[in-house]
Amino acid sequence: MEVSIDRLTKHYGRKIAVDCVSTVLKPGMYGLLGENGAGKTTLMRMLCAILEPTSGEVLLDGREVSSMGADYRDLLGYLPQDFGYYPNDTAEEFLLYMAALKGIPRNRAKKRVKELLETVGLQDVAAKKIKSFSGGMKQRVGIAQALLNHPKILVLDEPTAGLDPKERVRFRNLISDYAKDRIVILSTYIVSDIEAIADEVLLMRKGKLVSQGTVPELTKRAEGKVWELAVSPAEAARWQKKEAVANLRHEGDQVILRILSDDRPAEEAVCCETTLEDLYLQSFRE
Repeated sequence: MEVSIDRLTKHYGRKIAVDCVSTVLKPGMYGLLGENGAGKTTLMRMLCAILEPTSGEVLLDGREVSSMGADYRDLLGYLPQDFGYYPNDTAEEFLLYMAALKGIPRNRAKKRVKELLETVGLQDVAAKKIKSFSGGMKQRVGIAQALLNHPKILVLDEPTAGLDPKERVRFRNLISDYAKDRIVILSTYIVSDIEAIADEVLLMRKGKLVSQGTVPELTKRAEGKVWELAVSPAEAARWQKKEAVANLRHEGDQVILRILSDDRPAEEAVCCETTLEDLYLQSFRE
């Protein structure tokens, strides 16, 4: 299975939301990173054939998805940023309703819904109304509905928003295992989620796909550009104005700055190992 995105573009009047994006996706986990407004959600909606592109196309094994109709939708699982639900439905009722919309026979749907409620840790509250759930619990219902039809292409727009650290680890393990023989695309602003599980990372900026590769490939590009420097608390504010500081921490009477710079910022600065977050911040540091 192969999804080809060919020169995909979306305009809203004079605004270019997605600008001539081309890439090829094969089974595996893809992390989509970018600032708010970078075009991630628009790209995902076009990939799911929810939004019609201004130009370009999405192909599944050589077939244009816009012409495939229900055949393509049957392969898709999608979790938007804000998924709609009926607040007076219980978690079980809502998932059974979504299963019906996806054309899953009721006897199979009941079994699948039970499995997924256990998978996302909601089996004990299956009979409770969604309006009583916390934000993280609602998000888990959303994740479950995206998985109902065993999708071959799973598109998740900020799925870990609202999840606590324990829930995020559970989700990462679930999705990482799921991506073995499927295409999974995950957009998030939590860089550590992508760094932990993504086979490849796609970096978007101002509607363009500016980088794509494995985490080691991408972080290698920032080698020799990340430094640690110990300064006094009084000097820390001056350095923050002068340089791109990715992080700071206090150690005793000193402040340790993590600085992004093409050149050694000071003689005593020590070059350190690059992370995906360093690369991300370096890409948008202006």
